[in-house]
Amino acid sequence: MSGLTTYSGVDPATGKGRTLYVGDGLIQSQEPCDRPGLMVLTPGLVDLQVNGYAGHDLNEGVLEPDAVEALSEALCRVGVAAYLPTLITASENDLCQRLAAIRKAQQTLPHSKHMIAGIHVEGPSISKKDGPRGAHPAEHIRPPSLAEFERWQVAAQELVRMVTLAPELEGATRYIHDIARRGIIVSLGHSDAGEDAIIQAVDAGACMSTHLGNGIASDLPRHPNAIWAQLGEDRLGASLILDGRHLPRSTARAMIRAKGVDRVTLVSDSVKFAGMAAGRYTSPIGGDVEVSKGGRVSIAGTPYLAGSGASLLDILGNFTGYVGLPFVDAVTMATRNPAKLLNRSSELMPGDRADFILFDLDTETGRACASDIVFGGESVMQ
Repeated sequence: MSGLTTYSGVDPATGKGRTLYVGDGLIQSQEPCDRPGLMVLTPGLVDLQVNGYAGHDLNEGVLEPDAVEALSEALCRVGVAAYLPTLITASENDLCQRLAAIRKAQQTLPHSKHMIAGIHVEGPSISKKDGPRGAHPAEHIRPPSLAEFERWQVAAQELVRMVTLAPELEGATRYIHDIARRGIIVSLGHSDAGEDAIIQAVDAGACMSTHLGNGIASDLPRHPNAIWAQLGEDRLGASLILDGRHLPRSTARAMIRAKGVDRVTLVSDSVKFAGMAAGRYTSPIGGDVEVSKGGRVSIAGTPYLAGSGASLLDILGNFTGYVGLPFVDAVTMATRNPAKLLNRSSELMPGDRADFILFDLDTETGRACASDIVFGGESVMQ
């Protein structure tokens, strides 16, 4: 097969080796490979919650398509093959401007065209209470409005695929019903809901919990509470931020076991400050932000996190060492599960785009290091 580039690795789900033959940005063919010492071959990552990364911010000022493209390019270099740009609570005018910019980038710019699989609108219909509100600006929190949602979709040309909201707000149940019927992934988050409101939301069509265990009050009743209610609801999948800061190890393990690997999606929730040097920064969202030496991003002077300082690749790399579960589980939760929600393939079959990662696994520490990252058939690893 002259003229093609070959990549060999072990499928973590089956334990079997295979060689991919890549040309023209696609997987042209494959064959079994039993060579010893193969690295682990995984699909490119799918991230349902990206606010920014490496200095690029989707929620600051007037968003330009070139800024979206810069974010897309930065993400592909850390293994992301597809993502949902995530806009948080803001005025309707700002949301619509940013939605239109993302759509234009997705229509016209090369990385964004292949990577942007929709838009996630996180808010503005969330709890106003400190704790559940997180870093979202309180002055722009408002009740859900189908008319406003329709204006979002006009601006985004139907690119909004996911909406996070608090189910306890007035009108939320009807709103969930109406947008879920349109194929929108409705996710519960930044909420102080009781058990009844959560059940009503699921009955209406909600199917996910956004970063379960975060965006919630720091003190809760032992039971029932919003975490137990969502964990116990089999119709809800859950996204988790397993960056070592958002959830303790024991909590992460318990949540994955309660939901089952097939109903959990790993997300980065990365923000502009992810990967930046330790220090204090000014942010239009939540005011001043502190980045610790360990990469923790928090609202300055408070215990509240302001998003994640980790990429999804970072989360996979540390998953087994931190959570203590098999690396294949992390791969499933960062590729197959979110891809399924977005009706995308994650099988790496002939004819598919050549977006994948080769990992070197350290069996002693559980650390997974990316040895090569391929995007559209080209190595993009820095």
